[in-house]
This record gives sequence, C-alpha cells and structure tokens, in this order.
Amino acid sequence: MRTVIVGSGAGGLTTASTIRKYDKDMEIVVITMDRHVAYSPCAIPYVIEGEIKSFEDIIMHTPEDYKKERNIDIITKAKVVDVNSKENKVVYEKDGEKFELDYNYLVLATGGTPFVPPIEGKDLEGVFTVRTVEDGMKIDEYAKKSNSVVVAGAGAIGLEMAYAFKKRGLDVTVVEMAPQVLPRALDPDMAEKVKEYLEKEGIKIILNKPVEKIVGKDKVEGVVVDNKVIEADMVIMATGVRPNIELAKKAGCEIGKWAIKVDEKMQTSIPNIYAVGDCVEVVDFVTKQVTMSPFGTTAVRQGKVAAKNIVGIKAEFNPVLNAMVSKIGDLEIGGVGLSALSANQNGIPIVIGRCKALTRARYYPGGKPIEIKMIFDKDKRVVGCQIVGGERVAERIDAMSIAIFKGVKADELANMEFCYAPPVSMVNEPLALAAEDALEKFD
Repeated sequence: MRTVIVGSGAGGLTTASTIRKYDKDMEIVVITMDRHVAYSPCAIPYVIEGEIKSFEDIIMHTPEDYKKERNIDIITKAKVVDVNSKENKVVYEKDGEKFELDYNYLVLATGGTPFVPPIEGKDLEGVFTVRTVEDGMKIDEYAKKSNSVVVAGAGAIGLEMAYAFKKRGLDVTVVEMAPQVLPRALDPDMAEKVKEYLEKEGIKIILNKPVEKIVGKDKVEGVVVDNKVIEADMVIMATGVRPNIELAKKAGCEIGKWAIKVDEKMQTSIPNIYAVGDCVEVVDFVTKQVTMSPFGTTAVRQGKVAAKNIVGIKAEFNPVLNAMVSKIGDLEIGGVGLSALSANQNGIPIVIGRCKALTRARYYPGGKPIEIKMIFDKDKRVVGCQIVGGERVAERIDAMSIAIFKGVKADELANMEFCYAPPVSMVNEPLALAAEDALEKFD
C-alpha cells in the first residue's frame, strides 16, 4: 500500500507523520517543489527582523531525518504535473525528467500561491513575495543593500514584515487597498489601534489605495500610489494567497466556491483522494458558510484527520473559528470567530462588550494595557472576540475559542472562575469584565 502526498507544508507532513504513527507498513512518498521541508513560513518576518538568528533555525527537520526516523520518502525540487485518478497514478518532473508513481491513496497538500496583482513592473528586480524559506533568504540579502521598502498589503504577514524592515533601519511604507489594516481579522476600531502603534514606530500607512504600478528600469525604483511616486528600493507583495487547485482539477476533484471541496473526513469527491491545508474549503463554525482558513494550525488538524481516515480510524474535521494571533514589536493582536463587520454582513444581530484593562495588578511593575472587544449574538452566546494588548493575548484568544465552540453565554462568562496572581493577571479578569459590559446592553 502506498500513499503519495503532494506538498511538504504543515498539512502534508502532518499527514505523513500521522499515517506512520498508526501504520508502520504503509509506503509514504511526499513530493514537493521546495528544497527545504518542515519549516515555519510564519517565522520568516522574525528572521528578517533579527529576533531569530538565521533561517536554519526555523527548519525543524530535513528529508533525511524523515527517512531515517520515520521511513518517509521525500522527493524535493520536484513538481507533480499530472494526476490520473482512474489509474491511480501521478506524474512528476525532477531534473528535467518525468517519472510515474502509482498510489493507493493520494493527498493533495498543494497549499496556496502568492497572489500578485497584474500590475506594471511586478517582474522587476527587487519585487518579492513571502512564502518560502528561499523567499526569506532572498529578501534578507536584498534588504542589506536597500534603504527603503514598500509593503503592499496590510495583513498579518505584511505588517510583521513592515516592522521587521523598520527595525533594520529601512524607510517603510505600507499600502493597503482596504480602508483598514488587518481587514480579515479585526473590526475598523480595533484595527485603528494597530495602525496608531505602527505609525508611532515610524511606519507610514496608506489605506484605501492600491499599488498602481512599480517603476524602475531594471530594478525597483519606486511605486505609484494615487498617481504619486513613492521611492523604494524593494517591494514586498503581501497581497494574499490563492489556493493551488490545478492538480485537483486534473484529477477530477470537485471544486467548491474557492477551493477543493472536501467532506468532514478531508475526502474529496474521489474516495481515495484527500486534500488538506490552504487548497481546501472549510465551514465557518458560527455562520455555517463556506470559507477559507489559511493557517498552519488548521492544516495540522486537517492532516491528522485525513491520515486517520486513510489508516481506517474514524475522525472528523470541525468547522473553523479562524483563531489568529500576531506579535508586531511590543504589540500583540488576536482575533477569533465573527467580527462585528462579518456579523452584520451575515445578518446576525449582535451586542458588543468592551474592556480596557492591564495585564497585571496595577501596583505590580510591568503591566501593559490590553483592550478587548467581545461579540455576542441575540441569545447571549459569545461568537467573536478581538484583543489588542502588550501581552497575554494568545492564551485569552484560546480561551475564547473554547467559549465560542462550547456556546458559552455572557452571564456564564461574566461569572466564570479565572486564576489570579499580581505578576500575571488582574483580580478581575478582563474577559469577564467585557462580558459584564455586554450584559448591561441586553434588553
């Protein structure tokens, strides 16, 4: 029996390792276009910034490690060019040659491809996307001979990269076509606090405007925004990711609204083909609508579910809450579930609870401000939460993920027991205070 996995990201390698955990005899072959495997793309901005010393530090395992420790074969720098789902064969290219491989199970973990708008100058030297370790290494080298950078896109990666460049002494401008930063994660009022912090750090933010074109003869010299030229030596295109679904189409898998359609077992419309990661659609826990969940945490959970079903263990993937967290300088930002904006777009009546507090007892040194926005539906169930603060954001977002998943109501949250010690918390937990604030607003 052989399982072929296309892609060596979090979803693909988790699938491979989980299959091996439960099945010692299955032949497992991973085919990837990458040279490096088992690395964290989310860590790239922190290497650029200098918080992590080198790119080698974010590569956890080598292909040789997988072969020696888990008997998993990884074929690097190879591209799967065709899938014949009727004959259970894949065709891949490596070093200019084509090879054919049979499979009993196929897992598509093809991820996403950076989306670069079709603008003039996008192919100039000095224009980069941020997806792989190789991308990071090239950006790192180019930054050494640059004085200014424009980051197109104000999502988490874009803002993390912007801060990293600022810490390295570059002049930084962020250009975002949406009217706010972090448009997928935060409401405008919470996003404004992030914008204010970045501007205080010396980063210029331009909203509601796209990058119209990139100018330069052979390499980047600037970008045009609102008919004005902003000088720049390099441009980072952090303009989003599109699911890589070409192989799924060739295999004949059903494609949904945006990406590969899978069931709760991570099974595609073809029974022995599974798909995981950024290339698949998921269901939103609150709205029950189809959505995307381009997070490593999602890919890992999907990989475990797919692997268990392949080896005959029943497992299901739950609808998502899209919990996210980011650290930009001294600021932590988190969000989970619905924002007020998305609730309104889905026609869900809401009540909002807010709290401004400190992360430690007010008399204990080092306490940092934290602000919470909590979203409740008409039945008082918590359906979303956003937090911006100096510390302790991630664990609160995790707590709110559990609360939303379990249908916790405002009065339950307000009266819930929380731990307390002056160095790490307030005697009144800010999450409970935000719930109390919401309770006062219900009829």
